[in-house]
Amino acid sequence: MNFELLVSDAAHFRVDYEINPYMHTEDQPDLAAAVTEHRALVAAHRAAGRHVQYIGSASECPDMVFTANAAVVRGRRAVLGYPPAERKAEMPYFHDWLVRHGFEVIEAPYPFSGQGDALACGDLLLAGYGQRTDRRMHAVLARELGYEVVPLRTVSSRWYDLDLALAVVEVGRTLAYCPDAFDEPSRRGLRGLGLELIEVSVEEAERFALNLISDGTTVTMTRGTPRLAAALRARGLRVVELDTTELAKGGGGVRCTALTLDNPTGKLS
Repeated sequence: MNFELLVSDAAHFRVDYEINPYMHTEDQPDLAAAVTEHRALVAAHRAAGRHVQYIGSASECPDMVFTANAAVVRGRRAVLGYPPAERKAEMPYFHDWLVRHGFEVIEAPYPFSGQGDALACGDLLLAGYGQRTDRRMHAVLARELGYEVVPLRTVSSRWYDLDLALAVVEVGRTLAYCPDAFDEPSRRGLRGLGLELIEVSVEEAERFALNLISDGTTVTMTRGTPRLAAALRARGLRVVELDTTELAKGGGGVRCTALTLDNPTGKLS
């Protein structure tokens, strides 16, 4: 499966506020290094055969590089994110880009972290709540996008988005997750899906091990999480590990920097 991804750039990336435990205004990223990291991510996506679309970042939006929070997309419909106040200035830019590119855009009525809390796995939508996303959004996503929603509650601000605690490795077959990031009903729900589950330690998850992109053939992930990388290679997957040291100062990794635009349409086709 080839992915179509929307990325931005790191030209205005900085830490102006602290809205997750990884952000510290006294620890500013090296901008040149962050730009280099981001360009390497985009190059890796292209090398894997993924199609990359681009939206320029805005100077007043230091987190715009993390495009995954902009929306969740299925077919030609997009449910827009409803982020914390510090990131609301991004939304008009993403809204306009999606409309210009032919998407029907639905406004979120409740707080919603976009794809950060909504990971597609075939007709399932693994949907986070408990931190940035209001659980009432799950019914909205089911109605507007035609997914069967699997609610998953994360238990700490360390997992402020689901994509720090869970990754779709092979659609319909394999997930990777950090069990300690979820409450017990959510762990039971994941076990009940009938998919293979790769367990990841808190230590590697906190280093953004699970904030990865997999197309079922190539996994693009953060460098420095060797146990998960080895487990993925043992399953015959090609693993590309990249430096995200500076981007991590904003609380994001590989998955955070790319919004999937071509999740296939299901019930609403």
